[in-house]
Amino acid sequence: MGLSLPAALCRLAPSALPLGRRRMLQGRAPDIPEHVLRLAGVGPDKLRSEWSLPGFVAMFLPEFPHRAMPSQEHFQVLGYIAKGSFGPILKVKDKTKQRTYAVKVIPKSEILRLGVLEQSKEEVIVQRQIRHPFVHDLQDCWQTQRHLYIMCDYCGTGDLYTYWQMIGLFAEDTVRVFAAELGCALGFLHDFGIIHRDVKMENILLTDNGHLRLADFGLSRRLERGGRAFTICGTIQYMAPEVLSGGPYNHAADWWSLGILLFSLATGKFPLPPEPDHCGMLRRVRSFPYEMPFSLSPPLAMLITELLCKMPTRRLRTLDRFQRQTFFRGLSFDQNLLQRHPVEVILELRERPDRAAKARRGLTLSLQPLKGFDYDSLLSPPHTPDAPPQEAGPRREVFV
Repeated sequence: MGLSLPAALCRLAPSALPLGRRRMLQGRAPDIPEHVLRLAGVGPDKLRSEWSLPGFVAMFLPEFPHRAMPSQEHFQVLGYIAKGSFGPILKVKDKTKQRTYAVKVIPKSEILRLGVLEQSKEEVIVQRQIRHPFVHDLQDCWQTQRHLYIMCDYCGTGDLYTYWQMIGLFAEDTVRVFAAELGCALGFLHDFGIIHRDVKMENILLTDNGHLRLADFGLSRRLERGGRAFTICGTIQYMAPEVLSGGPYNHAADWWSLGILLFSLATGKFPLPPEPDHCGMLRRVRSFPYEMPFSLSPPLAMLITELLCKMPTRRLRTLDRFQRQTFFRGLSFDQNLLQRHPVEVILELRERPDRAAKARRGLTLSLQPLKGFDYDSLLSPPHTPDAPPQEAGPRREVFV
C-alpha cells in the first residue's frame, strides 16, 4: 500500500520553513501513524509536534479548502445522526440560511492511517460534478487542522434500510417507483463515467415525500468508458462476483447491487447471508442459482434475473435497457412525474412509534444542542440514555 506525500509535507521541522510559515499545530499534535511519519521522512528522533500546519493542510488541497471553524453564531450542532465509515455524521443548522444539513466529520489521522487520501479527495470531486433529483447533493466541504468536513442536505425521513426493517417487504408498486428512481440515478452517474461501488439500502436516503436520494460516495470513482477497476470494496452482500474476485470490473457491478437491493425489497430477505470474508462470499455467489421466488410477479422476476446475471457482459447494465423492461410498462421515467405523488407507505411508516428504535441514520441520536462546531472538542460524544440502539447492518469490506 503506497501513499504519496506532497513535497511540502516533507519539510516538517520549523527550522526548514520560512519564518512566515512556521505555524505549528496548536494543542495536541495529530495522531499520525508511524508508517506515515516514516514515509514523510520523519525519524523516531523527531517529535510529532513538528508537523507544520501548512504541510499538513497542503496534502488535502485543493479539494478541501482550509478554513477557520464556523462560529457558534453561524453554525449550531444539533446532534449526532450516525456513525460513518471514518467518523461521525452530525446534524447541523446554518443559522444564516435557516437550513439544516448533515456534516460528515473525518479525522485526517484516520485517512492517513488507512491510506485513503486519494479516495477521500475523489469523493468530493465526484459529488461536485453531479446534480440530479435522485442523488444526494454536496453543499460544501472544507478542512481544519485535524478534520475534514463534508456537508450535504439533511434528509430527516431517514434511510431505506430502516423502513425495510419496519415493513418486512414492500409491495411491487412501491418497488417499481424505487427501482425507476435508482435506475435513473445510476444511469446518470454512469453517463458521467462514475461508478458508485456501494449501492445498498443504508446509502439510500428518503425525502419528506418518501422519494429516494442515492448517497455516500466514499467508495465511488471515475471510470471512463472501457475502463476497469480492481479494488475489492463495497458491502459484501451487495458485491458483484467480479468485484469479489478482484476484478476487472466496471459500471455493470452497480447494476448487480441494484438487483440484490430489489430482490431484498420485494422478498424481505437477501438472496444469501453474508460470509465473513470476500473469498467465502465469492464461493457462495458463484454456486448460488439466484432462482426467483414464486411470490414475485413474472415481470419483476425477469428484471431481477437480468440484473443478477453473473456474466457482466450479459447483465442488464444500461438505463435504456432497464427502462424497456416489462415491469415498468405504463410508468413514466420523467423525473418530475416520478416525484409527483408521495410514497404513501413511507409517510405512514414514518409516524410509527417504533421508527426511532429501528433507525440507522436520519434520526439524531442526541437532540440536545452541542457547544460549538469544533469537533476537536467533541471527540468523545456524551452518552445519551434514551438514544435508539444501533443495529448491525451488512458488513462493509474495503481492501486497498
